[in-house]
Parts: sequence; structure tokens; C-alpha cells
Amino acid sequence: MMTIADFYKEWNNKADKLLVHTSGSTGKPKPLWVEKRRMEASAIITCDFLGLQEGDTALLCMSLDFIAGKMMVVRSIVRGLELIVIPPSGHPLCDENWQGMVNKDITFAAMVPLQVYNSLQTDEERKRLKSIKHLIIGGGAIDEDLATELKTFPHAVWSTYGMTETLSHIALRRLSGEEASDWYTPFPSVNISLAEDGCLMINAPLVCSETLKTNDIAEIQDGKFRIIGRKDNVIVSGGVKIQIEEVERILRQYIKTPFLITKRQDKKFGEIVVMLSTAEDLTETKYICEQMLPKFWQPRAFVTVQEIPMTTTGKPARKEAERLAKETI
Repeated sequence: MMTIADFYKEWNNKADKLLVHTSGSTGKPKPLWVEKRRMEASAIITCDFLGLQEGDTALLCMSLDFIAGKMMVVRSIVRGLELIVIPPSGHPLCDENWQGMVNKDITFAAMVPLQVYNSLQTDEERKRLKSIKHLIIGGGAIDEDLATELKTFPHAVWSTYGMTETLSHIALRRLSGEEASDWYTPFPSVNISLAEDGCLMINAPLVCSETLKTNDIAEIQDGKFRIIGRKDNVIVSGGVKIQIEEVERILRQYIKTPFLITKRQDKKFGEIVVMLSTAEDLTETKYICEQMLPKFWQPRAFVTVQEIPMTTTGKPARKEAERLAKETI
């Protein structure tokens, strides 16, 4: 695992690029060389949008092996933020870590949804989370229960949209307060459009040298966009197209046991919907699926697993989920 000293050494060498890796949510993480000047541009855009000033504090609690962690350091460099570094963990605001921050007001922090969820489970960590002036959350979906709780936060909480290729996020949507929305607002230097297949196109010349076509099926309205799901997360079952994320979104309102929707090849239907669940007794889960989902969206197979496959950045490991579904035939 990269240390902060390792990163500073790499950042301050004579090379104009450094190596990063994609998150691996849809397969094996891929290496990617990125220009330092574009990382600086991305950092400035975020700092300007959030109004961060020299001397503000920034909390680094994510792995420096991935772009999200690296960009927190770059933001602190370009804006002169006081960087507070703690080891990446599921409980970044636990008592042990907080001892070094007790006299600090945290202006800015970035977390994955799992870190935020865990921090809400104890009164002390919840209080600390609420004290952060600007909290950005990325690297995974934010379910409705979490979004509902974050809406009550007194300070600014944002969901980010971006990827390694765009050097972290190129758009934010507000999760807290009256401005909470399902729609992402791109930064002023970013232009968005839709490809013929409905996937989001991103033109962000300050951070990416070419227009990027994503695998995210999106809807655009008044210059803002919302994500419906990933193109490669579509299940075609009996001729019906089923978006995995939409099925998960509906079921998360009723099923609290960890689960994941995936697919499996099938001779009759082509593909079928499969649910991975950590529940040993699936009677209630099956009943909820029958009652809350359209007939063709309902899982035709259920697989009990010890844990839901996730990437190191906290995203669902979709390829691993497909493998587990296939192995249980």
C-alpha cells in the first residue's frame, strides 16, 4: 500500500506523469498513466467549486493506491490545505483516529459510502461526521436510507460522479439540505451529451485529452444528468431488458440483509436474474421480490454467500458476482 511519503516522492520527481489504476468494479484493475498538470487542474476545479481556502483542513482517509486518495493530496498541495492523514479503514472517525484531530475542525473530507454508513452507527462518530463542512462521497451507490439520513446534515454533503480517466469527479449532486437532488451538476468546464446507445459522453478538456464515452446509461435535463445504470449491467431475459441497478434500488427499500443482483446464462431465457444474498433463510426475501418487482424482473435463482463481493474501493465486484452465480448451478 502506498504511503503519503511514497506519493510525495512520486509527485515531486521530474516525470510529468504518474501511474494510477482503475477501481476494478467491472473486472481487473487497469494501469493508467495520467498527467500531473491535469491532476492539478482537477484539484483546482474542485477547490474552487467548494470554496476551499488556504489553511483549511482536509482529511485523507482513503487508500493512496487509487485516484480518489491521490487527488485529496493534490488538492491539499495546489490550495495549501492542511492535510490530516489517517490509515484507510471502514471507521475513519473512530476514537483512535480522532485523538489526533480532536482540536481540529475538518473543512473537507472524501469517503466511500461504506465509511459513511459505518460512521453513522455510533453516536460519537455520527457527531464527528456531521461536523465536517464539506463531505464528498464517491466510489459506490448511495442507497435511499443513507441518502435520507444525509439530507438532514447541517453542512454540505455531495455525491460525486467521475472515474479514474477523469481524475476523480467531474460533477457533483447535493445530498444535504433543501438542495438535495438526484441530478448531477457538471463543473463549468465540462460538457455532457448522450451517445446513440444512451450512454453519457464527457468532454472535460482540462482533465482529459479526449471526449470520453462512459458505460453509464444516463438522462440529461437542463444541463444536468442522472445515472440510470451501467450498460454492462443490463440483463436481457426472454427479450426483456432489465437494468441491474434499478432492481437493486427498488429492493433496497425493503431488504436490509446485504445482497447483490447479477445474472447467469440460461438456455430458455438467454439470461436470468440471480440474487446473491447473505441471508440463510431466503423465504422473506423471495416474497418481497414477488410482491415488489415486475414479473420479468424477479430473480429466478437465489444464491446464499458468506459475503457480498466488493472491490477494494467499496464498489460491487460485478464480474466476481457473475462467477459466483455461475458456479452454483
